[in-house]
Amino acid sequence: MMLCRIRIKKFLTSTVFLGLALISGVTSAQDASRTSTTDSKVRNIDGVAAVVNTGYVTRKEIDDRIAALQKQGTKLPDASILRKTIMERLIIEKIQLQNAEQEGVTVSNKELDKIIADIAAKNKLTLAELKVKIEATGSSFERYKQMLRDDVIISRFREREVEGKVKVSDAEIDNFIAERSRAMVAGGAPVRSAPVPKGAPEEIDVAQIFIPVDASAGAGAQADAKKKAESLLREARGDVDFLQLGAMAAKEDPKIKFQELGYRTPDRLPQLFYEASRNTGSGQVVASVVKSPAGYHVLKVLDRRALNTSEPAPQQAAPQETPTTPQNIMITQTMVRHILLRSRAGLTDQDAERRLAGYRDQIRAKTADFGELAKKYSEDGSAPNGGNLGWMGPGDLVPEFEQAMNRLQIGEVSNPVKTEFGWHLIQVLERREAQLTVEKQRQFARAAIRERKFDQAYQDWIRELRDTATVKIINADDAATSPR
Repeated sequence: MMLCRIRIKKFLTSTVFLGLALISGVTSAQDASRTSTTDSKVRNIDGVAAVVNTGYVTRKEIDDRIAALQKQGTKLPDASILRKTIMERLIIEKIQLQNAEQEGVTVSNKELDKIIADIAAKNKLTLAELKVKIEATGSSFERYKQMLRDDVIISRFREREVEGKVKVSDAEIDNFIAERSRAMVAGGAPVRSAPVPKGAPEEIDVAQIFIPVDASAGAGAQADAKKKAESLLREARGDVDFLQLGAMAAKEDPKIKFQELGYRTPDRLPQLFYEASRNTGSGQVVASVVKSPAGYHVLKVLDRRALNTSEPAPQQAAPQETPTTPQNIMITQTMVRHILLRSRAGLTDQDAERRLAGYRDQIRAKTADFGELAKKYSEDGSAPNGGNLGWMGPGDLVPEFEQAMNRLQIGEVSNPVKTEFGWHLIQVLERREAQLTVEKQRQFARAAIRERKFDQAYQDWIRELRDTATVKIINADDAATSPR
């Protein structure tokens, strides 16, 4: 497994891992069949939860998706909220597939066979063994292939429509590195720009903690989301780092999203955000929770700065090197090792967590050695080296792994940690301060800026697709077997 990589590439490399999830039934609820408009008209209307353009989402699709989540032992919200959430996800998937088809995005049979062969190989299975495991989940192999084809089409469509259009300029990278350098020289204190003259054009750097709730959700769900947002707002007003508060809230509840929007002119901010933060100074939290159709937002203005509209002078002399130049930025690197249990058929989250907890207890009781257990049980390429991943720097690992690693003392062993790759047991062996090379800094800056831009561009794209589609909700509340 290639655990060490730039985070934004997760999206582009997710296809194979998505196939692994399909084997374990995580997304086995998708209905692979494609029904024409004529067929949908004669279908029993009780079986349809929503009509999406010329297609539909069935109540059974929602049931199957919920059943798949229940098999994984996932903590689920209230039944009515869950059904609406799952239905909305299925609607978005249908819209993306319909638009991809119109744009000619396809996956050939040859390509699909190659993807399935890669999935089998990564699971150390033959194609025949893979078929047996898929059928053991209650799904036919043909349905599995169609589900996988749909997922690859959606992934390619997203990549073309969003990923390919996100650009990062050299000037943005230079600004990112300069601001990070100043912050580190200032001992990590926030660096704020000089006050903007009244009436002058400006850029605003806003961060948000977003608590999503569907506009059609009941009064109870709306009240719970608002209560959570107001609780976070009270914390944000206190002596707490807003960025850390957002990161912790998102970790505790995956539905909560934390995002720094970066410097934007007022016309590039959501209108609600700009109106709410118009009179909020640098470093201040917006006074009240902002309500949007998507949910509740807690906002903080990280900085306001004058918009530089002048063109840079050509061929300016290189500045004198100062202690804030990129060559002098120091970072903390961690020597870390892990034991990985991959997500796969026949291994539930509870079983993986229980096994790793057992290894952890043996290591802490000194009845077993971490490296020896990793060689014997870890399911990735680091196993022969006792699970050792080498020296890891900021941004080198997926966020869940890195956050858990950073909380450990040298020699300490973590509790089981879940990432997109599976379940991990982590041990920190050593830490050191290292100088970040210019090339590495620019790679890190480009990835961080691109990830921030991509997240916003993707959310905007999804909203646009949803808003331009014709969707009619018929019956989202009842299971397929329930009488109307």
